[in-house]
Amino acid sequence: MGIIKQRVSLNGVRFFSYHGFYPEEQVLGTEFIVDIDTELEVYSSGSDDIANTVNYERLLQIATEEMKIPRKLIETVAHSILERIRHEFLAVQMIRISIHKMHPPMGAEINNSTIELSFSR
Repeated sequence: MGIIKQRVSLNGVRFFSYHGFYPEEQVLGTEFIVDIDTELEVYSSGSDDIANTVNYERLLQIATEEMKIPRKLIETVAHSILERIRHEFLAVQMIRISIHKMHPPMGAEINNSTIELSFSR
C-alpha cells in the first residue's frame, strides 16, 4: 500500500507592492507574481472536510497580508509567507514560495527576477 500525497497550490497571483532595495522602488512600487506550493499526505478517504487539506483561500490571505508590508528584499517577504504557512498548517510536509519581480529596474530589459524558498519537514 502506498502513500497518497496531495498538492495545494496558488500560481500566478499578481500583486502591486512596494518592495525593493532602492528607495524609489519603495515609492513607485512594481508588479510581483507569487506562486505557493504545499504538499501533504492524505489520511482521509476522500473526506469532504476542509480541515483535511490546505485552504488555498487562507494561503491567499497570508500572501496578501505579507505583500502589503514594504521590505527591501523579496527574500524577506517569501520567508515571512513560508513561516506563516509552516506554523498554521502543521500537516504540510513541503512548502515552496516563488516571488517574481516583474521588470526590475536594472538598466536592461528583464522580464522578471525570481527568488524561491522551500521547506521540507
